[in-house]
Amino acid sequence: MAYSYLFKYIIIGDIGVGKSCPVHELTIGVEFGARIITIDDKQIKLQIWDTAGQESFRSITRSYYRGAAGTLLMYDITQRQTFNHLTTWLEDARQHSNANMVVTLIGNKSDLETRQEVKKEEGEAFAREHGLIFMETSARTSTNVEERSLNGAKQIYLSSSPPRSS
Repeated sequence: MAYSYLFKYIIIGDIGVGKSCPVHELTIGVEFGARIITIDDKQIKLQIWDTAGQESFRSITRSYYRGAAGTLLMYDITQRQTFNHLTTWLEDARQHSNANMVVTLIGNKSDLETRQEVKKEEGEAFAREHGLIFMETSARTSTNVEERSLNGAKQIYLSSSPPRSS
Protein backbone atom coordinates (compact mmCIF):
# COMPACT_ATOMS: atom_id res chain seq x y z
CA MET A 1 0.00 0.00 0.00
CA ALA A 2 1.30 3.45 -0.90
CA TYR A 3 1.82 6.02 1.83
CA SER A 4 2.68 9.72 1.98
CA TYR A 5 4.69 9.70 5.21
CA LEU A 6 6.71 7.19 7.21
CA PHE A 7 7.03 7.69 10.98
CA LYS A 8 9.27 5.49 13.09
CA TYR A 9 7.95 4.86 16.59
CA ILE A 10 9.65 3.18 19.52
CA ILE A 11 7.93 1.76 22.57
CA ILE A 12 9.95 1.96 25.77
CA GLY A 13 9.46 1.27 29.46
CA ASP A 14 10.12 -1.38 32.07
CA ILE A 15 9.42 -5.04 31.41
CA GLY A 16 5.87 -6.06 32.25
CA VAL A 17 4.18 -2.70 31.59
CA GLY A 18 2.25 -4.09 28.62
CA LYS A 19 4.36 -2.97 25.65
CA SER A 20 4.43 -6.29 23.84
CA CYS A 21 1.73 -8.08 21.96
CA PRO A 22 -0.03 -10.58 24.28
CA VAL A 23 1.03 -13.45 21.99
CA HIS A 24 4.67 -12.96 23.00
CA GLU A 25 5.58 -13.84 26.56
CA LEU A 26 9.00 -12.20 26.46
CA THR A 27 10.50 -9.78 23.99
CA ILE A 28 14.14 -10.51 23.22
CA GLY A 29 15.85 -7.34 22.04
CA VAL A 30 13.38 -5.58 19.75
CA GLU A 31 10.26 -6.58 17.80
CA PHE A 32 9.04 -4.75 14.72
CA GLY A 33 5.57 -4.07 13.39
CA ALA A 34 3.98 -1.68 10.93
CA ARG A 35 0.55 -0.25 10.24
CA ILE A 36 -1.04 2.35 8.03
CA ILE A 37 -3.17 5.15 9.47
CA THR A 38 -4.93 8.06 7.78
CA ILE A 39 -4.62 11.70 8.85
CA ASP A 40 -6.07 14.49 6.68
CA ASP A 41 -6.66 11.99 3.85
CA LYS A 42 -2.93 11.13 3.87
CA GLN A 43 -1.76 7.55 4.30
CA ILE A 44 0.91 7.40 7.00
CA LYS A 45 2.94 4.29 7.67
CA LEU A 46 3.97 3.77 11.28
CA GLN A 47 7.00 1.56 11.84
CA ILE A 48 6.72 0.42 15.44
CA TRP A 49 9.80 -0.84 17.24
CA ASP A 50 8.92 -2.57 20.51
CA THR A 51 11.92 -2.58 22.85
CA ALA A 52 12.54 -5.22 25.47
CA GLY A 53 12.54 -3.08 28.60
CA GLN A 54 15.26 -5.19 30.13
CA GLU A 55 18.50 -3.61 31.34
CA SER A 56 20.54 -6.26 29.53
CA PHE A 57 19.16 -5.10 26.15
CA ARG A 58 19.49 -1.34 26.73
CA SER A 59 22.67 -0.99 24.68
CA ILE A 60 20.99 -2.76 21.74
CA THR A 61 17.75 -0.78 21.93
CA ARG A 62 19.52 2.59 22.10
CA SER A 63 20.40 2.29 18.42
CA TYR A 64 16.67 2.07 17.60
CA TYR A 65 16.11 5.61 18.95
CA ARG A 66 17.92 7.05 15.94
CA GLY A 67 15.48 8.32 13.36
CA ALA A 68 12.45 7.87 15.62
CA ALA A 69 9.77 10.50 15.13
CA GLY A 70 7.78 9.31 18.13
CA THR A 71 8.06 7.36 21.34
CA LEU A 72 5.48 5.65 23.49
CA LEU A 73 6.90 5.82 27.03
CA MET A 74 4.93 3.31 29.08
CA TYR A 75 4.41 2.49 32.73
CA ASP A 76 2.04 0.19 34.60
CA ILE A 77 -0.42 2.11 36.79
CA THR A 78 -0.44 -0.84 39.23
CA GLN A 79 3.36 -0.85 39.70
CA ARG A 80 4.84 2.30 41.26
CA GLN A 81 8.44 1.34 40.38
CA THR A 82 7.65 1.44 36.63
CA PHE A 83 6.52 5.07 37.08
CA ASN A 84 9.61 5.85 39.16
CA HIS A 85 11.83 4.71 36.26
CA LEU A 86 10.24 7.07 33.70
CA THR A 87 12.81 9.82 34.12
CA THR A 88 15.64 7.41 33.27
CA TRP A 89 13.80 6.11 30.18
CA LEU A 90 12.99 9.65 29.05
CA GLU A 91 16.56 10.88 29.52
CA ASP A 92 17.82 7.87 27.56
CA ALA A 93 15.36 8.53 24.72
CA ARG A 94 16.19 12.21 24.52
CA GLN A 95 19.93 11.57 24.62
CA HIS A 96 19.84 9.06 21.75
CA SER A 97 17.17 10.58 19.48
CA ASN A 98 16.42 13.81 17.64
CA ALA A 99 15.28 16.85 19.60
CA ASN A 100 11.89 17.01 17.86
CA MET A 101 10.77 13.50 18.78
CA VAL A 102 7.16 13.43 20.04
CA VAL A 103 6.82 11.48 23.29
CA THR A 104 3.50 10.09 24.48
CA LEU A 105 3.38 8.97 28.12
CA ILE A 106 1.14 5.93 28.52
CA GLY A 107 -0.20 4.74 31.86
CA ASN A 108 -1.19 1.18 30.95
CA LYS A 109 -3.55 -1.30 32.62
CA SER A 110 -6.27 1.26 33.39
CA ASP A 111 -8.72 -1.65 33.65
CA LEU A 112 -7.04 -2.54 36.98
CA GLU A 113 -7.94 0.70 38.74
CA THR A 114 -8.72 -1.13 42.01
CA ARG A 115 -4.99 -2.03 42.15
CA GLN A 116 -3.83 1.41 40.98
CA GLU A 117 -0.64 2.66 42.66
CA VAL A 118 -0.06 5.63 40.33
CA LYS A 119 -2.90 8.15 40.13
CA LYS A 120 -3.87 9.61 36.75
CA GLU A 121 -3.04 13.09 38.09
CA GLU A 122 0.56 11.97 38.73
CA GLY A 123 0.91 10.83 35.11
CA GLU A 124 -0.61 14.08 33.88
CA ALA A 125 1.77 16.11 36.07
CA PHE A 126 4.83 14.18 34.82
CA ALA A 127 3.71 14.69 31.22
CA ARG A 128 3.12 18.41 31.75
CA GLU A 129 6.50 18.85 33.44
CA HIS A 130 8.33 17.15 30.56
CA GLY A 131 6.24 18.39 27.62
CA LEU A 132 4.69 15.01 26.79
CA ILE A 133 1.30 13.88 25.51
CA PHE A 134 -0.47 11.78 28.19
CA MET A 135 -3.12 9.11 28.26
CA GLU A 136 -4.12 6.02 30.18
CA THR A 137 -4.82 2.82 28.27
CA SER A 138 -5.81 -0.78 28.74
CA ALA A 139 -4.42 -3.34 26.35
CA ARG A 140 -6.80 -5.91 27.86
CA THR A 141 -9.98 -3.90 27.11
CA SER A 142 -8.47 -1.98 24.15
CA THR A 143 -9.31 1.34 25.86
CA ASN A 144 -7.35 4.12 24.08
CA VAL A 145 -5.03 1.60 22.40
CA GLU A 146 -5.78 2.94 18.91
CA GLU A 147 -5.63 6.54 20.14
CA ARG A 148 -2.17 6.17 21.69
CA SER A 149 -0.54 5.86 18.26
CA LEU A 150 -2.87 8.32 16.55
CA ASN A 151 -2.35 11.21 18.99
CA GLY A 152 1.42 11.21 18.62
CA ALA A 153 1.23 10.63 14.87
CA LYS A 154 -1.10 13.62 14.48
CA GLN A 155 1.36 15.85 16.33
CA ILE A 156 4.27 14.57 14.22
CA TYR A 157 2.25 15.08 11.04
CA LEU A 158 1.23 18.63 11.98
CA SER A 159 4.81 19.60 12.83
CA SER A 160 6.23 18.10 9.63
CA SER A 161 3.54 19.20 7.16
CA PRO A 162 3.70 22.41 5.18
CA PRO A 163 1.19 25.03 6.33
CA ARG A 164 -2.25 24.64 4.77
CA SER A 165 -3.76 27.45 2.74
CA SER A 166 -7.21 28.57 3.76
